[in-house]
Amino acid sequence: MSADKKRGAKQTSNGEQLAEAVVDGVQDTTLIETRRNQICDAALELFLEKGFASTTIRDICARSGVNQASIYDYIANKNDILRRLLNKLWFRPDVPTLAERLDHSGDTPFADTVADYLHDTWTKKRRGTLLIYRSVPYLQEDDRRAMRARDRAVIEGLAARLRHRARLSEGDPRAEVLANLIIFLGAFAPMRDWLNKDVDDEVILRTVSAGVAAMLDQLARENPAGNPSGKDSA
Repeated sequence: MSADKKRGAKQTSNGEQLAEAVVDGVQDTTLIETRRNQICDAALELFLEKGFASTTIRDICARSGVNQASIYDYIANKNDILRRLLNKLWFRPDVPTLAERLDHSGDTPFADTVADYLHDTWTKKRRGTLLIYRSVPYLQEDDRRAMRARDRAVIEGLAARLRHRARLSEGDPRAEVLANLIIFLGAFAPMRDWLNKDVDDEVILRTVSAGVAAMLDQLARENPAGNPSGKDSA
């Protein structure tokens, strides 16, 4: 992994982030943060405009104003920039998962909690969503593994909460199906720009969250005698 210099793992409440390179050629931490922000902001614009493969380090330097001779004092390479962007935009610690929200929702109606979750994923994480789906083919294998592990953990955690709420048995696969669907809705809706152009965002949000709540209610009604055998800790 010499091309990326030394990489260190990072942890968040949502699971392991992508491992960023340790680049320590500059000791001024304020300057490092400033330059990395310049580089990453410029790279994000270019990755979304031109695509990851078509964007060069020269392009990033020209857009960011960081000299090409010094850019490697702040980042290891283009893949390192992509990791830093995904950690910032996709693995955002300020956007809790739906499972985490359900753990602290109290008496809040399920549909309202889902609506809050979708609102944040459709707005705060929108650019991260666009970036990840356009750059997946260029992720390195260890980054793919980290992404898959994080996605599995998120889906499994949400499925456990849904199973508990619908009083489904431990082996009932419908909780995983609904969890996958919710994650899908959260991830792909930001790319709906070519759909529903004349429909208010709030109408879309409330319609989708009500539909998710109705599906969970249906699973609970179909569950024979409210089978209490699911012993999730949620």
